[in-house]
Amino acid sequence: MLLRLAYLTIINTFAALRLLPMSDRDKDVEILVLRHQITVLERQLGTETRVRFAPEDRAFLAALLTSLPREVLRRLRLLVRPDTVLRWHRDLMKRRHACTCRPKRRGRLPTVGSIRALVLRLIRENPTWGYRRVHGELTTLGIEIAPSTVWEILKQEGLDPAPERASTSWADFLRSQADALLACDFIETITVNGQRQYILAVIEHSTRRIRVLGTTAHPSATWITQAMKNLVMDLDDAGCRARFLLRDRDGKFPALMDEILAEAGVQTVLTGIRMPRMNSIMERWVQSCRRELLDRCLLWNERHLWHALREYERFYNQHRAHQALGQAAPLRTVPDPITDPEQIIDLNIRRRDRLGGILHEHQHAA
Repeated sequence: MLLRLAYLTIINTFAALRLLPMSDRDKDVEILVLRHQITVLERQLGTETRVRFAPEDRAFLAALLTSLPREVLRRLRLLVRPDTVLRWHRDLMKRRHACTCRPKRRGRLPTVGSIRALVLRLIRENPTWGYRRVHGELTTLGIEIAPSTVWEILKQEGLDPAPERASTSWADFLRSQADALLACDFIETITVNGQRQYILAVIEHSTRRIRVLGTTAHPSATWITQAMKNLVMDLDDAGCRARFLLRDRDGKFPALMDEILAEAGVQTVLTGIRMPRMNSIMERWVQSCRRELLDRCLLWNERHLWHALREYERFYNQHRAHQALGQAAPLRTVPDPITDPEQIIDLNIRRRDRLGGILHEHQHAA
């Protein structure tokens, strides 16, 4: 230990003699550099195996050490080589020079906002158009713009090329054909007396209007055929011009049913095997009917079931809000919002019960 102490004393004595010719400014710079290196080491203590300098650390050390001579840099106890410090300083000067010499405006002037909005409108109204076709349309309107500018606008908005935008998904296809689509299905339930009942219902895709055609314990071909005849007459009275009827491959549907619909101009479309999503709108109504009606009340017999279904049909078509219709009902539009503060404060809402309180309708008091 004594030998070690003597060695350290001699070493530090020579170090002190080395500091004598240095000016106070150089000493202060060296102290600041060593302190900052200690700060960097403390910041990375236990987290890094190698010392990593942040960009601000490099800029600070480069600004301090460039004023010192190279021979002084070589004698300092730095964590990096002097050449590295000089490289940091060169990079710092390059960035500073780039910032001061950068022009105020780079490239051509930006596109006018109205022209940009018009390009997006043309693409939205004509999904099959490419940027060349849009450029031609703008030229006929007297708007001078380069085709590459149109392409840049579409790229910035994340719009795909015309062949990909023109492709039609099943959701878009069904939405465009909703006015001509009907869907039907059977619902199975059991009454309190243990009798199995089958409910036949039809829904319109466009208006979401439901028609409960009937309920029976024995869905024979004669019963279903008569229900389809009643449906055709009802559609004619309502002015519905349906062309397609979606249904599954249930064996209860007779072939005569398709012939009756074909004579009325309605073509039957069969869904895939075990693919209920192909008839998703009808399946969604079946789920609503079970959750809001069939699972919440005891149905004694076929007559009681038919009465409950008629009440639920009126509730569904005339009052229940539908998200697909903007919270309107198939046979009811959304009223204008209340803007008078006094009417909002003095709201008088009354409830009307259906089926003994199973269904509730809320309306303004007269």
